[in-house]
Amino acid sequence: MPNALSGSILQFGDFQLDCGRFELCRKGHPVRVERKPMELLILLASREGQLVTRVEIAERLWSSKVFVDTEHGTNTAIRKLRYLLHDDPDDPHFIQAVTGKGYRFVAPIVMISTVVSSTERALPTEVMSGPTMAAAPSAASAPTRRALRWYVGAGVCVMLALGWMALYRVWHHPREVRYTQLTDFTDSAMEPALSPDGRMLAFIRGGDSFMTPDQIYVKMLPDGESKRVTDDVRPKYGLAFSPDGSEIAYTVLEGAEFSTYEVSVLGGESHLLMKNAAGLVWLGPERLLFSEIRPGEGIHLGVVTSTTARTDLREVYSPAHERGMAHYSFPSPDRRWALVVEMNGSGDWAPCRLVGLEGQSPSKSVGPAGACTFAAWSPDGGWIYFAAAVEGQSHIWRQRFPEGEPEQITFGPTEEHGIAMEPDGRALITSVGAHESAIWMHDERGERPLSSEGEVVGGLSPPVFSPDARIVYYLLRQREGSSAELWRTVVDSGKSEAVFPGISMTAFDLSRDGKQVVYTTAASDGSTQLWLTPEDRSLPATKVGIFGARAPHFGRPGQILFLATEGNANYLEQINLDGSHRSKVFPYPLVEFQGVSPGRRWVTAALPRIPGKNLPAVVAIPLDSGAPQRLCASYCATSWSTDGKFLFVSVIDSWTGAGRSLAIPVGPGESLPNLPAGGIAPLAEPSVVPGAEAVAHGVLVPGKDPEHYAWVNTTVHRNLYRISLP
Repeated sequence: MPNALSGSILQFGDFQLDCGRFELCRKGHPVRVERKPMELLILLASREGQLVTRVEIAERLWSSKVFVDTEHGTNTAIRKLRYLLHDDPDDPHFIQAVTGKGYRFVAPIVMISTVVSSTERALPTEVMSGPTMAAAPSAASAPTRRALRWYVGAGVCVMLALGWMALYRVWHHPREVRYTQLTDFTDSAMEPALSPDGRMLAFIRGGDSFMTPDQIYVKMLPDGESKRVTDDVRPKYGLAFSPDGSEIAYTVLEGAEFSTYEVSVLGGESHLLMKNAAGLVWLGPERLLFSEIRPGEGIHLGVVTSTTARTDLREVYSPAHERGMAHYSFPSPDRRWALVVEMNGSGDWAPCRLVGLEGQSPSKSVGPAGACTFAAWSPDGGWIYFAAAVEGQSHIWRQRFPEGEPEQITFGPTEEHGIAMEPDGRALITSVGAHESAIWMHDERGERPLSSEGEVVGGLSPPVFSPDARIVYYLLRQREGSSAELWRTVVDSGKSEAVFPGISMTAFDLSRDGKQVVYTTAASDGSTQLWLTPEDRSLPATKVGIFGARAPHFGRPGQILFLATEGNANYLEQINLDGSHRSKVFPYPLVEFQGVSPGRRWVTAALPRIPGKNLPAVVAIPLDSGAPQRLCASYCATSWSTDGKFLFVSVIDSWTGAGRSLAIPVGPGESLPNLPAGGIAPLAEPSVVPGAEAVAHGVLVPGKDPEHYAWVNTTVHRNLYRISLP
């Protein structure tokens, strides 16, 4: 964007904006601002008091030759600026929104045209007034010279004191964390990985780095062009360079099994490196560290080492819960330790673990008490680093090895994901940005947003429609780091409101008649509590005497279904509404409880294994009796229309993209049609099931038919940055 104020310094409130240096300071301290928010701030400040339309913002900040969601980009930039300026949108002191039009910078601005040097400020006026002193009578020349020498001496003392203060700060305070942008995509770049010599950067271009169909790119540092090297639509994650830097290994999900593939840094066809191997990295030219599923253990991923020929296999670590999955492991520079990134028994990311590669000492939790998604070591092994989400925000943390305490090193409204440590240990590369989630509706009126301002929380507790499909219910987090509350939005009018203001929830479900809500809350000890309440708030909520319940759903009349842990496995259990007669629904464990059909005939769930096979599967299980019926050949998400006449199965999942589902007609009494023997395959067309229809979203909230549905629309904008380490 051209800068009309280039070289100008603007003062407003506690802030000083140097347009020439692209720098914002608050009370003299630099404030980190990303490129687009900085360009927007300069644009608004240059038009003090004037309306700047959203159309003009889009034209000035984004090239018309590149497709980008400018509405989301503008909203994100405004949100980041308000956070940095401590500006309240309801009572703005800097940026005022003009509904439906644009924005106006309302703070008074002073343009600083001249800057007095620090030396001039330190000396008294008499010292700077040379001509006046030269004209003084000779009788006063001796006192004047003595005064001058005194002032000069005092100035030298001041300068020495300032020098010692600067040295003291260097000795006693860590260096400032600095950000250098490496990519500038209009979408996102995730999961960075560096070649052994630090000259090549590999990453996934897309909004998600874990189990994503997006493609792998390579960039020569510092200023090379990013080039795509894969054409692989299978879900993938876990990039790692080979020891000679010529190949990139990555994990894919093939059917119900993880495998590691390799692709040349120059691109071309990928080839199989090792089956039943995930999160693979090299310990040396002939030794590997990776995760595998042992025969008969469903999806239970444990860490092992072996030769490149898979000989001399040694078990390193296995999560205690059979639902646990150790997806990544990062070896220390001396190859004696590893940091493990794993999912717990609930399918959530757990804190990282430190394990010994030589059988020394039991594993232990390290890093912050949050969801750890990535880890790394400093080259000398003295520090360990984590990308971890604490109170809903993902940032970079570090900890002295072996006995230090975790400390956070990045802050602010943006989040960081992934870590690639540079060979000299002076900086790391991570993905920096933000995401927004909102409820969108598809019907005869087209597609449109429904939800209120805030972040819609989907995941393990997706939104649901009322029985008549006129109202959609969802969990909403209104502020960063806050808890989620249950909200509802009327589809026709768009009116939104909190159902139970002030009640924080982790999961919920609506009864078949729409009159009751069952939900879980987080207890102080980290467990959950189960509650039941009328939807119309006519009576207070009742605590059902169950702790540790997850994924609650209404079952058959008078019953609640929920997941509970017993030993090292999860089971589906049921209980009466008054908390009596708790029992298991099925005698075998579940990996995931996805839902219940409206007629309460079927439970859809993921099993760690199915009878006769040791592979996991997503199935429909009859609640009365009978064997599970396999729905998908690989993992898929399932949901039901509000009247139970359609079963929706995802065939292309995407957290940030549209994806695709099949709407499968269900017969009378919720009888399922004949499905492929091995389940519906990924990327399947509607022709695999007679009467099925394609729906242009992978994970959705069905309404009454395939033409009426909602979905959580998540938009992500992240780029790769080099962050200097303190």
